[in-house]
Amino acid sequence: MSYQISGQGSLRGGRKSKLKSEINVVPYIDVMLVLLIIFMVVSPATIPGTVNLPSAEKTALPPTSYIHIALRPDANAEIGVRQEGKAGGRTESVPDHEALMRRLRDFHSSHPDYPVVISGDKDIRYEEVIKTLSDARKMGIKRVGLATR
Repeated sequence: MSYQISGQGSLRGGRKSKLKSEINVVPYIDVMLVLLIIFMVVSPATIPGTVNLPSAEKTALPPTSYIHIALRPDANAEIGVRQEGKAGGRTESVPDHEALMRRLRDFHSSHPDYPVVISGDKDIRYEEVIKTLSDARKMGIKRVGLATR
């Protein structure tokens, strides 16, 4: 029995080993995944959970006679005129925003110098209050305000 040693100098079956010229991207992917997880955990912690609304001071002389609009969460509203020296005042219930604006136009034509005070229930959508405020201003009413406690 005779063994022959090949002149290639390798015990792997006669092939020469080649150098790999590829970049291994697995460590980069691991680093990117760790960074992604860190940003996903940190970013919700930086978003504030509450909104700090500015506070407003009371006016020196609140209006004694005004047109009052009360917005309810069930999409109904009440509108009426409150006058100095008269207890209560008459109020009307209106079913929708268009009817409210028609009645506001009527009350404003009867009492053009009265300001409008809008009070919204705390469960009503903010959009409804702003829409009513904006539509009253578009109607030409100069003094429109929001009622607070």
